Amino acid sequence: MSQPLFPVVQVPEFVPQNTKYDMEYRRSAKWDPVKGDFVRDGTNRVVECDGEEAYSTWCFKIAQTERYRCLAYPDSIGVEMERALDNDDVETVESMVQRTITEALMVNPRTEDVWNFEFSWKGDNMYCRFKVKGVDCDEITIAI
Repeated sequence: MSQPLFPVVQVPEFVPQNTKYDMEYRRSAKWDPVKGDFVRDGTNRVVECDGEEAYSTWCFKIAQTERYRCLAYPDSIGVEMERALDNDDVETVESMVQRTITEALMVNPRTEDVWNFEFSWKGDNMYCRFKVKGVDCDEITIAI
C-alpha cells in the first residue's frame, strides 16, 4: 500500500462565536477621577464597585481618552477631542465635541442615549457636562 505524498490532516469543525453581547453590568475596581487612581481601603487593597458605577467610570474615562493614542485599544475606542478643539469657532468646537463624545459612548451596546450637553469656557479651557443613559440603568451625569 502506498502512502500519500502529502500528509492528510482532518480539519476541525468551525464553531462560530456567540455574537450576543453580554448586557450585564459587572463589578470592577473603583476609580477616583480626582486622584486618577484606584480607590484603596486601609489595608491598601483595591475597593470594588458595583456594575452601574463601573459603567459610569467607563463613560468618564472614554470621554477623556484620545482615539488612536493607545495601541491597546481598538480604533473604535476614544474621542477626537484634539481635532475638535483645533477650530476657532466656539459653536463648531462644541458641536464636534458633542458628536465625538456621543459616538465614543455609543460604541458600548449598554449605552442607550447621550444628551443634554452643557459647555462652559474659562479662557481657553472648555468644560463639558452631559447625561448618559444605560440599558436598565439610571441616567448618569458626566463632567469633563
